[in-house]
Amino acid sequence: MAAPRVVVEPAGRVCWDEPVRIAVHGLAPEQPVALRASLRDEKGALFRAHARYRADARGQLDLQRAPALGGSFAGLEPMGLVWALQPDRPFWRLLKRDVQTPLLLELEVLDGREPAGPGEPEGGRVLARAVHERHFMAAGVRRVPVREGRVRATLFLPPGSGPFPGIIDLYGGGGGLLEYRASLLSGKGFAVMALAYYNYDDLPKDMTILHLEYFEEAVSYLLRHPQVKGPGIGLLGLSKGGELCLSMASFLKGITTAVIINGSVANSTGTLCYKDETLPPVGINLNRVKMTKDGITDIVDIMMSPLEGPGQKSFIPVERSDTNFLFLVGQDDHNWKSEFYANEASKRLEAHGKAKPQIILYPEAGHNIDPPYFPLCKSFLNRFLGGCLWGGEPKAHAVAQVDAWKQIQTFFHRHLGGTEGTIPAKL
Repeated sequence: MAAPRVVVEPAGRVCWDEPVRIAVHGLAPEQPVALRASLRDEKGALFRAHARYRADARGQLDLQRAPALGGSFAGLEPMGLVWALQPDRPFWRLLKRDVQTPLLLELEVLDGREPAGPGEPEGGRVLARAVHERHFMAAGVRRVPVREGRVRATLFLPPGSGPFPGIIDLYGGGGGLLEYRASLLSGKGFAVMALAYYNYDDLPKDMTILHLEYFEEAVSYLLRHPQVKGPGIGLLGLSKGGELCLSMASFLKGITTAVIINGSVANSTGTLCYKDETLPPVGINLNRVKMTKDGITDIVDIMMSPLEGPGQKSFIPVERSDTNFLFLVGQDDHNWKSEFYANEASKRLEAHGKAKPQIILYPEAGHNIDPPYFPLCKSFLNRFLGGCLWGGEPKAHAVAQVDAWKQIQTFFHRHLGGTEGTIPAKL
């Protein structure tokens, strides 16, 4: 009998947001096995997942047809070995900083007929092993660092001469420059600029004061670019980045459409300035901090309401915007009340005769709705409060990320034009 082997299809260059078919050939009929996946991030942190399976009558195992019988997940989950990856160190989130190199996923098949060795999650001897590369730039996508005036960013351009619909991509309160969502989205036919706004290069070290003129400069740069199709651009933002997209759409010209992922409708951190207008940060009340039974801090209630008292001065004036909005909301977001904020933005827009935004709710999804197959990071380390809850349940969060990614592409294609290059992700 041929030795067992792991087959991953397609065999060529696969991007992180694309599903693959994982199969094992050459097993004994009905053989019980354990599959183990492991991956090291750029800082050397180890992520692992495992599941038990049984081969079919011909000794074949195809994860698109065979349900997992337990482990990190159960049931029919063809991509479970990727989205269920969990770090060995607590509060560690899987990020990709250098998008020009892939992450390497090691897959191992262990004999389930043998007892597990010391420290083994399931199964015995390793029968087969394969390494699968998951990339962050589709073939032909170009990465262009941007240092223009004050703007510090990276622009990703699809293959060809364009012009392409333009999008500015903003991440949350961690600062720095994260490129992985922009690089993946560019593979779908968009010119996407990942924009840093603090704690990067020569930008301010904190968010004490943010000037919207900086973001205006980025919009102008993108609209002037010969490979970007006007007359307006799109915005994509998560968390604080989503809140900044809401502010940009409210104060600045040239923005046609915006996707807000778990953003706030009130200015949350630091003072936001534009010309002679100022939005103060909405207050917080640390007496509202709660603790979970696991000793994790839950901060979901600490932000004051933007509907009453001094909080009203922090409400972003969305009614000034003619932008098409899509709000993507994780209903188990414990960073802040994303569903409440999306609904309040919608009420304010409608009260001023503006188009009702599209709101998509994801039950049991947490705060960081990333591109497909990024594992859920349920809690994070806050330097003042220790471990804090972001929320989410792994399977529901994985489902949300696959759907959100399709919704984002469809929304931008509809409102910015361009040819659909959507590769449907599946779980």
